[in-house]
Amino acid sequence: MQRRKSRSVKVGNMYIGGGAPISVQSMLNASSDNIEASVRQAIELENAGCRIIRAAVPDMKAVRLISVLKEKLTVPVVADIHFDYKLALECVSAGVDKIRINPGNIGSQDRVKAVADACRSKDIPIRIGVNSGSVEKNILAKYGSPTAKAMAESAMYHVSLLEKFDFDNIVISIKSSDVSTMVEAYEEVAAICDYPLHLGVTEAGTYKMGLIKSSAGIGSLLLRGIGDTIRVSLTDDPVKEVEAGLDILKALNMGGTGVQIVSCPTCGRTRIDLISLANRVEERLKGCTKPIKVAVMGCIVNGPGEAREADIGIAGGDGCALLFKKGEILRKVPEEDILDELMKEIDLM
Repeated sequence: MQRRKSRSVKVGNMYIGGGAPISVQSMLNASSDNIEASVRQAIELENAGCRIIRAAVPDMKAVRLISVLKEKLTVPVVADIHFDYKLALECVSAGVDKIRINPGNIGSQDRVKAVADACRSKDIPIRIGVNSGSVEKNILAKYGSPTAKAMAESAMYHVSLLEKFDFDNIVISIKSSDVSTMVEAYEEVAAICDYPLHLGVTEAGTYKMGLIKSSAGIGSLLLRGIGDTIRVSLTDDPVKEVEAGLDILKALNMGGTGVQIVSCPTCGRTRIDLISLANRVEERLKGCTKPIKVAVMGCIVNGPGEAREADIGIAGGDGCALLFKKGEILRKVPEEDILDELMKEIDLM
């Protein structure tokens, strides 16, 4: 798979696009008025592997949060701004690493120019964030609804407003809650520009459906080389968004940290409580950062062969299990000792 060629955009101490590793983002959902809670949540996100953290800036009082986050975090901070261009200017002064704004929503051309000039002076990129609810009325009238083409046209309209003032330090997102629309919209924009793309399915839902929709939309685009940074939107703890994003990258062999677990779905040959065992393995390895693949299989006959590509694994039998590495059997162990023996071998790796 060859990644789409996109220009490189520097965000704080990291890069988006230009071949840089795909980064996982999230957004604070603590109240912007509650500095302490917001900082605590931001630190949790950074520790979970979030590489870019976004915070809502709904008013001038919230600008202080940007300054505090910059003091407490090592990862880049993004200010999410709607309508008021003065908030963007104040966040630039506060040291923010990126601005998320739609130029067409902040008023007159001189306001757009003011934001573009301020960001250019500090080498701060702007993310244009279009979603199905933000498409301009004239574009909606043209297409009849927020179709993929309508969203793509809206995104490029906002790009043109910044380009008019010689600003091209841009990242684009075009999110929809409909997966097929989201995918098509990103494909449209990917074909006509080389700006880095921030992938996401907006309003994806609660954890279960949100994860499914995000995996389908984000994953399908990444497999075609489209996408430079991702956010999994969940109606849940933002830390779960980060974990989900990392897992998507891990599943696609595109990054992510820690262990990748493969396990069989069980069948009539299974003579061990594999579902419980797989869950216990996953829990024990939750904090493991080793880039290894661990297999949990339910059949001694086929397990080692089917999971040959795993770095290490176990295959359950009738009251016992085989411990194997790269398909080669190491030894047989009693069922009650399986988990401890597996962990011993992982510790040695």
